[in-house]
Amino acid sequence: MSDQTETLQERFLDALWLEQGASDNTLAAYRHDLAAWAERLDQRNESLLEPAPQALPDWLDARRDGGYQLRSNARLLSSLRRFYRWALVEGLIDTDPLTEVRLPPVRPSLPRTLDEDEVERLLEAPDTDTALGLRDRAMLEVLYAGGLRVSELVGLTTDAVNLRQGVVRVLGKGDKERLVPLGEEAIAWLERYLRAGRGALMRDITRPPLFPGRGDGFMTRQTFWHRVRAHARTASIGKPLSPHTLRHAFATHLLNHGANLRVVQLLLGHSDLSTTQIYTHVAQARLETLHADHHPRG
Repeated sequence: MSDQTETLQERFLDALWLEQGASDNTLAAYRHDLAAWAERLDQRNESLLEPAPQALPDWLDARRDGGYQLRSNARLLSSLRRFYRWALVEGLIDTDPLTEVRLPPVRPSLPRTLDEDEVERLLEAPDTDTALGLRDRAMLEVLYAGGLRVSELVGLTTDAVNLRQGVVRVLGKGDKERLVPLGEEAIAWLERYLRAGRGALMRDITRPPLFPGRGDGFMTRQTFWHRVRAHARTASIGKPLSPHTLRHAFATHLLNHGANLRVVQLLLGHSDLSTTQIYTHVAQARLETLHADHHPRG
Protein backbone atom coordinates (compact mmCIF):
# COMPACT_ATOMS: atom_id res chain seq x y z
CA MET A 1 0.00 0.00 0.00
CA SER A 2 1.38 3.39 -0.98
CA ASP A 3 2.04 6.20 1.48
CA GLN A 4 -0.58 8.31 -0.30
CA THR A 5 -3.22 5.61 0.20
CA GLU A 6 -2.37 5.27 3.89
CA THR A 7 -2.60 9.04 4.32
CA LEU A 8 -6.04 9.11 2.67
CA GLN A 9 -7.29 6.33 4.91
CA GLU A 10 -6.06 8.01 8.08
CA ARG A 11 -7.61 11.36 7.06
CA PHE A 12 -10.93 9.60 6.51
CA LEU A 13 -10.76 7.75 9.84
CA ASP A 14 -9.82 10.96 11.66
CA ALA A 15 -12.89 12.62 10.15
CA LEU A 16 -15.10 9.77 11.34
CA TRP A 17 -13.72 10.06 14.84
CA LEU A 18 -13.87 13.85 15.05
CA GLU A 19 -17.26 14.39 13.41
CA GLN A 20 -19.21 11.35 14.58
CA GLY A 21 -17.35 9.99 17.58
CA ALA A 22 -16.86 6.59 15.94
CA SER A 23 -15.73 3.89 18.37
CA ASP A 24 -12.39 2.09 18.16
CA ASN A 25 -14.16 -1.05 16.88
CA THR A 26 -15.93 0.93 14.15
CA LEU A 27 -12.71 2.59 13.08
CA ALA A 28 -10.93 -0.76 13.00
CA ALA A 29 -13.65 -2.19 10.74
CA TYR A 30 -13.35 0.73 8.31
CA ARG A 31 -9.56 0.46 8.32
CA HIS A 32 -9.76 -3.25 7.52
CA ASP A 33 -12.23 -2.74 4.65
CA LEU A 34 -10.28 0.12 3.11
CA ALA A 35 -6.98 -1.75 3.37
CA ALA A 36 -8.49 -4.81 1.65
CA TRP A 37 -9.98 -2.62 -1.10
CA ALA A 38 -6.69 -0.77 -1.64
CA GLU A 39 -4.84 -4.10 -1.89
CA ARG A 40 -7.35 -5.33 -4.45
CA LEU A 41 -6.86 -2.17 -6.51
CA ASP A 42 -3.08 -2.49 -6.29
CA GLN A 43 -3.38 -5.94 -7.85
CA ARG A 44 -5.29 -4.32 -10.74
CA ASN A 45 -2.83 -1.40 -10.99
CA GLU A 46 -5.61 1.02 -10.12
CA SER A 47 -5.80 3.98 -7.75
CA LEU A 48 -7.95 4.20 -4.64
CA LEU A 49 -9.48 7.43 -5.92
CA GLU A 50 -9.89 6.22 -9.50
CA PRO A 51 -11.07 2.61 -9.51
CA ALA A 52 -12.43 1.18 -12.76
CA PRO A 53 -16.26 1.00 -12.84
CA GLN A 54 -16.23 -2.80 -12.74
CA ALA A 55 -13.53 -3.17 -10.07
CA LEU A 56 -15.86 -3.43 -7.07
CA PRO A 57 -18.60 -5.56 -8.72
CA ASP A 58 -15.90 -8.00 -9.84
CA TRP A 59 -14.49 -8.17 -6.32
CA LEU A 60 -17.91 -8.62 -4.71
CA ASP A 61 -18.62 -11.49 -7.11
CA ALA A 62 -15.25 -13.06 -6.26
CA ARG A 63 -15.96 -12.73 -2.55
CA ARG A 64 -19.38 -14.32 -2.97
CA ASP A 65 -17.84 -17.24 -4.92
CA GLY A 66 -15.30 -17.56 -2.11
CA GLY A 67 -18.01 -18.06 0.49
CA TYR A 68 -18.64 -14.56 1.81
CA GLN A 69 -22.27 -13.98 2.75
CA LEU A 70 -24.41 -11.24 1.26
CA ARG A 71 -24.43 -9.42 4.60
CA SER A 72 -20.61 -9.29 4.64
CA ASN A 73 -20.53 -7.82 1.13
CA ALA A 74 -23.22 -5.31 2.08
CA ARG A 75 -21.16 -4.14 5.05
CA LEU A 76 -18.08 -3.79 2.85
CA LEU A 77 -20.02 -1.78 0.27
CA SER A 78 -21.38 0.46 3.03
CA SER A 79 -17.84 1.17 4.28
CA LEU A 80 -16.58 2.04 0.82
CA ARG A 81 -19.61 4.20 0.02
CA ARG A 82 -18.92 6.22 3.13
CA PHE A 83 -15.28 6.68 2.17
CA TYR A 84 -16.12 7.93 -1.33
CA ARG A 85 -18.85 10.27 -0.03
CA TRP A 86 -16.21 11.78 2.24
CA ALA A 87 -13.73 12.02 -0.66
CA LEU A 88 -16.39 13.78 -2.74
CA VAL A 89 -17.07 16.34 0.00
CA GLU A 90 -13.32 16.91 0.42
CA GLY A 91 -12.96 17.60 -3.30
CA LEU A 92 -10.64 14.64 -3.82
CA ILE A 93 -12.88 13.19 -6.55
CA ASP A 94 -15.44 14.68 -8.92
CA THR A 95 -17.89 11.78 -8.99
CA ASP A 96 -18.66 8.84 -6.73
CA PRO A 97 -17.30 5.70 -8.48
CA LEU A 98 -19.75 3.44 -6.60
CA THR A 99 -22.96 5.20 -7.63
CA GLU A 100 -24.09 2.36 -9.89
CA VAL A 101 -23.02 -0.51 -7.61
CA ARG A 102 -26.00 -2.38 -6.17
CA LEU A 103 -26.52 -5.46 -4.04
CA PRO A 104 -29.67 -7.52 -3.48
CA PRO A 105 -31.55 -6.38 -0.35
CA VAL A 106 -30.34 -8.01 2.84
CA ARG A 107 -33.05 -9.54 4.98
CA PRO A 108 -32.44 -8.42 8.57
CA SER A 109 -31.28 -11.22 10.83
CA LEU A 110 -33.39 -11.24 13.96
CA PRO A 111 -31.42 -11.06 17.21
CA ARG A 112 -31.68 -13.98 19.58
CA THR A 113 -33.80 -13.18 22.57
CA LEU A 114 -35.64 -14.79 25.49
CA ASP A 115 -39.30 -14.78 26.38
CA GLU A 116 -40.38 -13.21 29.65
CA ASP A 117 -40.54 -16.51 31.56
CA GLU A 118 -37.00 -17.41 30.49
CA VAL A 119 -35.75 -14.00 31.59
CA GLU A 120 -37.32 -14.52 35.02
CA ARG A 121 -35.62 -17.90 35.34
CA LEU A 122 -32.26 -16.43 34.34
CA LEU A 123 -32.60 -13.55 36.80
CA GLU A 124 -33.41 -15.97 39.62
CA ALA A 125 -30.53 -18.36 38.84
CA PRO A 126 -27.70 -16.74 40.90
CA ASP A 127 -27.33 -17.90 44.51
CA THR A 128 -28.07 -14.66 46.33
CA ASP A 129 -26.93 -16.08 49.65
CA THR A 130 -23.39 -15.39 48.42
CA ALA A 131 -21.67 -12.11 47.57
CA LEU A 132 -20.91 -13.31 44.05
CA GLY A 133 -24.51 -14.33 43.57
CA LEU A 134 -25.71 -10.94 44.79
CA ARG A 135 -23.37 -9.22 42.37
CA ASP A 136 -24.51 -11.35 39.45
CA ARG A 137 -28.19 -10.91 40.29
CA ALA A 138 -27.76 -7.13 40.49
CA MET A 139 -25.87 -7.11 37.17
CA LEU A 140 -28.54 -9.15 35.40
CA GLU A 141 -31.31 -6.99 36.83
CA VAL A 142 -29.60 -3.77 35.73
CA LEU A 143 -28.83 -5.22 32.30
CA TYR A 144 -32.45 -6.23 31.70
CA ALA A 145 -34.01 -3.17 33.34
CA GLY A 146 -31.91 -0.70 31.34
CA GLY A 147 -31.14 -2.54 28.11
CA LEU A 148 -27.44 -1.81 28.54
CA ARG A 149 -24.66 -3.14 26.36
CA VAL A 150 -22.41 -5.55 28.25
CA SER A 151 -19.47 -3.13 27.84
CA GLU A 152 -21.61 -0.38 29.40
CA LEU A 153 -22.60 -2.62 32.30
CA VAL A 154 -19.12 -3.79 33.28
CA GLY A 155 -17.83 -0.21 32.94
CA LEU A 156 -20.27 1.26 35.48
CA THR A 157 -18.81 3.13 38.44
CA THR A 158 -20.43 3.66 41.81
CA ASP A 159 -20.98 7.36 41.16
CA ALA A 160 -22.91 6.55 37.96
CA VAL A 161 -25.85 5.23 39.98
CA ASN A 162 -28.45 7.45 41.62
CA LEU A 163 -30.68 5.13 43.62
CA ARG A 164 -32.81 7.98 44.96
CA GLN A 165 -33.78 9.04 41.46
CA GLY A 166 -33.71 5.48 40.15
CA VAL A 167 -31.39 6.13 37.21
CA VAL A 168 -27.95 5.12 36.03
CA ARG A 169 -25.62 7.28 33.94
CA VAL A 170 -24.31 5.20 31.05
CA LEU A 171 -21.33 5.96 28.84
CA GLY A 172 -22.21 4.51 25.45
CA LYS A 173 -20.65 4.34 22.00
CA GLY A 174 -18.76 7.42 20.93
CA ASP A 175 -18.49 8.45 24.62
CA LYS A 176 -22.12 9.59 24.54
CA GLU A 177 -23.80 9.71 27.93
CA ARG A 178 -27.42 8.84 28.58
CA LEU A 179 -29.56 8.47 31.71
CA VAL A 180 -31.37 5.16 31.93
CA PRO A 181 -34.22 4.43 34.40
CA LEU A 182 -33.84 1.21 36.36
CA GLY A 183 -37.23 0.31 37.83
CA GLU A 184 -38.08 -0.94 41.32
CA GLU A 185 -36.72 -4.49 41.04
CA ALA A 186 -33.30 -3.47 39.76
CA ILE A 187 -33.05 -0.71 42.37
CA ALA A 188 -33.95 -3.14 45.16
CA TRP A 189 -31.31 -5.65 44.08
CA LEU A 190 -28.69 -2.94 43.64
CA GLU A 191 -29.38 -1.67 47.16
CA ARG A 192 -29.10 -5.18 48.57
CA TYR A 193 -25.88 -5.83 46.66
CA LEU A 194 -24.30 -2.55 47.77
CA ARG A 195 -25.30 -3.22 51.34
CA ALA A 196 -24.28 -6.87 51.64
CA GLY A 197 -22.28 -7.94 48.58
CA ARG A 198 -19.87 -5.41 47.14
CA GLY A 199 -17.88 -4.85 50.31
CA ALA A 200 -17.27 -8.59 50.64
CA LEU A 201 -15.81 -8.75 47.14
CA MET A 202 -13.37 -5.83 47.44
CA ARG A 203 -10.30 -5.14 49.48
CA ASP A 204 -10.68 -1.41 48.85
CA ILE A 205 -14.31 -0.32 48.53
CA THR A 206 -13.24 3.20 47.52
CA ARG A 207 -12.23 1.85 44.10
CA PRO A 208 -14.69 2.95 41.37
CA PRO A 209 -16.00 -0.30 39.79
CA LEU A 210 -19.65 -0.89 40.67
CA PHE A 211 -19.33 -4.57 39.77
CA PRO A 212 -15.71 -5.56 40.47
CA GLY A 213 -13.85 -8.43 38.90
CA ARG A 214 -10.52 -9.67 40.15
CA GLY A 215 -8.26 -7.43 42.18
CA ASP A 216 -10.86 -4.71 42.72
CA GLY A 217 -10.70 -3.86 39.01
CA PHE A 218 -13.42 -3.67 36.39
CA MET A 219 -14.86 -6.99 35.30
CA THR A 220 -14.16 -7.98 31.69
CA ARG A 221 -16.95 -8.62 29.22
CA GLN A 222 -15.65 -12.17 28.80
CA THR A 223 -15.90 -12.87 32.53
CA PHE A 224 -19.46 -11.61 32.67
CA TRP A 225 -20.38 -13.64 29.61
CA HIS A 226 -19.05 -16.81 31.29
CA ARG A 227 -21.21 -15.99 34.31
CA VAL A 228 -24.31 -15.54 32.15
CA ARG A 229 -23.81 -18.88 30.44
CA ALA A 230 -23.35 -20.61 33.79
CA HIS A 231 -26.58 -19.10 35.12
CA ALA A 232 -28.39 -20.04 31.90
CA ARG A 233 -27.41 -23.67 32.51
CA THR A 234 -28.70 -23.42 36.07
CA ALA A 235 -31.98 -22.01 34.73
CA SER A 236 -32.22 -24.85 32.14
CA ILE A 237 -32.26 -22.40 29.25
CA GLY A 238 -31.21 -24.35 26.21
CA LYS A 239 -31.40 -21.53 23.68
CA PRO A 240 -28.13 -20.23 22.24
CA LEU A 241 -27.35 -16.94 23.95
CA SER A 242 -25.28 -13.93 22.96
CA PRO A 243 -23.73 -11.26 25.18
CA HIS A 244 -26.61 -8.97 24.15
CA THR A 245 -29.42 -11.43 24.85
CA LEU A 246 -30.90 -9.45 27.73
CA ARG A 247 -30.51 -6.18 25.80
CA HIS A 248 -32.49 -7.75 22.96
CA ALA A 249 -35.08 -9.06 25.42
CA PHE A 250 -35.39 -5.60 27.01
CA ALA A 251 -36.20 -3.96 23.67
CA THR A 252 -38.50 -6.71 22.42
CA HIS A 253 -40.50 -6.92 25.65
CA LEU A 254 -40.94 -3.14 25.76
CA LEU A 255 -42.36 -3.16 22.24
CA ASN A 256 -44.54 -6.17 23.02
CA HIS A 257 -46.07 -4.14 25.85
CA GLY A 258 -46.75 -1.13 23.66
CA ALA A 259 -43.67 1.07 24.09
CA ASN A 260 -42.99 3.73 21.46
CA LEU A 261 -40.13 2.88 19.09
CA ARG A 262 -38.54 6.31 19.64
CA VAL A 263 -38.51 5.75 23.39
CA VAL A 264 -36.82 2.38 22.93
CA GLN A 265 -34.27 4.05 20.65
CA LEU A 266 -33.40 6.59 23.35
CA LEU A 267 -33.15 3.94 26.06
CA LEU A 268 -30.86 1.76 23.95
CA GLY A 269 -28.69 4.71 22.94
CA HIS A 270 -29.11 4.09 19.20
CA SER A 271 -28.16 7.09 17.09
CA ASP A 272 -30.26 5.87 14.16
CA LEU A 273 -33.89 4.72 14.44
CA SER A 274 -33.31 2.13 11.71
CA THR A 275 -31.07 0.23 14.13
CA THR A 276 -33.92 0.01 16.63
CA GLN A 277 -36.47 -1.06 14.02
CA ILE A 278 -35.05 -4.58 13.94
CA TYR A 279 -36.93 -5.19 17.19
CA THR A 280 -40.26 -4.55 15.49
CA HIS A 281 -39.45 -7.56 13.32
CA VAL A 282 -38.70 -9.60 16.45
CA ALA A 283 -42.00 -8.56 18.03
CA GLN A 284 -43.89 -9.35 14.82
CA ALA A 285 -42.25 -12.76 14.57
CA ARG A 286 -43.28 -13.49 18.15
CA LEU A 287 -46.90 -12.52 17.43
CA GLU A 288 -46.96 -14.76 14.37
CA THR A 289 -45.63 -17.68 16.42
CA LEU A 290 -48.24 -17.13 19.13
CA HIS A 291 -50.99 -16.96 16.50
CA ALA A 292 -49.81 -20.19 14.86
CA ASP A 293 -49.58 -21.99 18.22
CA HIS A 294 -52.85 -20.86 19.77
CA HIS A 295 -55.33 -19.79 17.11
CA PRO A 296 -57.73 -22.60 16.08
CA ARG A 297 -57.03 -21.85 12.43
CA GLY A 298 -53.34 -21.06 12.90
